[in-house]
Amino acid sequence: MNPSIPNAALVPATLPRRLLALFYDLWAVIAIVATVGYICQRATGGQLIATAGHVETVWWYQPLQGLVLSAYFIASWLRGGQTLGMRPWRLRLVRSDGGPVRFAQAAIRLLAGAAPLLLLELARVLGTAASLWAVLVAWTIWFAWALTNPRRRTLHDVIAGTELIRIA
Repeated sequence: MNPSIPNAALVPATLPRRLLALFYDLWAVIAIVATVGYICQRATGGQLIATAGHVETVWWYQPLQGLVLSAYFIASWLRGGQTLGMRPWRLRLVRSDGGPVRFAQAAIRLLAGAAPLLLLELARVLGTAASLWAVLVAWTIWFAWALTNPRRRTLHDVIAGTELIRIA
């Protein structure tokens, strides 16, 4: 199959289904973050987070959380094309030609989808509320892209060469 020609048999996921699956995945993310946090807190004897005037964590904690969450998404997409949130909504991530996603595509999709989180660094300059709004606006643009795309692909799907489809 030619990857430049989309497979007409693929039924693109609608934006509401995507957002509902994302909401379901939020619960999985919270559980993963809480579990990793608990394990790290136990492993450090309760010294993971210091609160001397302001909250401060050890240098390796946030990168570890990012790595574990990245592993969850990439492993889910590579193993069947579905995260926990995609399963009840019958969605699957595939290449643009309908084939299974490759590691590089999954990694690119993850990085492109998470890119708005870099706007949280604006908190140092603009404050926390403004940086959170910036992230929300950026993600709105990322997902609103699906409203204008003929295959309903979000910006991170376009960048990665992937597509979220409905399955029977």
